[in-house]
Amino acid sequence: MGCCVETVDLTHRFSEAEPALDRVRLQVTEGSIYGFLGPNGAGKTTTLRLILGLLKKQRGEIYVFGRPFTETRVETLRRLGSMIESPSIYAHLTAAENLQILQRVYRCPKRRVEEVLEVVGLARTGRKRAGQFSLGMKQRLGLALALLHAPTLLVLDEPTNGLDPNGILEMRGLLRTLNREHGVTILVSSHLLSEVEKLVTHVGIINHGRLLFQGTLAELLSRRRANASVVFETDDDAKAELVIRGLALSPNAVPGGVAIRGLEREQVAGVNRALVESGVGVFQIGRVESDLEKIFLDMVGG
Repeated sequence: MGCCVETVDLTHRFSEAEPALDRVRLQVTEGSIYGFLGPNGAGKTTTLRLILGLLKKQRGEIYVFGRPFTETRVETLRRLGSMIESPSIYAHLTAAENLQILQRVYRCPKRRVEEVLEVVGLARTGRKRAGQFSLGMKQRLGLALALLHAPTLLVLDEPTNGLDPNGILEMRGLLRTLNREHGVTILVSSHLLSEVEKLVTHVGIINHGRLLFQGTLAELLSRRRANASVVFETDDDAKAELVIRGLALSPNAVPGGVAIRGLEREQVAGVNRALVESGVGVFQIGRVESDLEKIFLDMVGG
């Protein structure tokens, strides 16, 4: 599959200070759910605003659906839906009435109003005004507005912000459905890796305007496995460290034993044998994997 969104050396400054974006090369594969991750202020929203044409591009190139965005802006926006920050909703109108206004602007079929309300789970809100909606319902209405013209690409900035756990689950399920059943490519930004890892197929990690990692979720998971440690619980940890160093390995003292990072499965038996032959009693051998949140924090210097 090709790239639905691609940026080449995207650079942006708001002042002479550190750039908000520094040569960002984003690649969002068609049909994917791409999680764009980073702390607040890392450059996520700036990148999304540039992709959507909400900020004037300074340096670099932006391609959407394989074509330069600046040359095909109107045509591209017909195929693209977005929700950046809080959705624009008329509080005194119902969900359907909010959608009907935009339906006239897009000139899409009237049936789309009921279709998208059904998709986002708001079909039975009736005459209830949007101002009376919960935060989760407002987020779903914002998503309905973004989906009204049947886009093939959805760009969402922190869509679970402010939602309670149930609302987060609902939003996650909704985005999965849009991707799997309706074929929508989704670019979603977040500062919460622990949440996004349950949803995405691809990941980009940005901090201080620089893209630190880009790849599939499976590649990020393999990095977690590569960062795993094997912990030997012994009766003499100090002596165990000396024995392990004699094997040209680099142990670390940890609570409850001695840890060796990146140890292959075949090496575990060899280390255990060397410890026992040196008179060190081994009570237990365990494997501790760095969780993705730890890897994320290591990347962004947290």
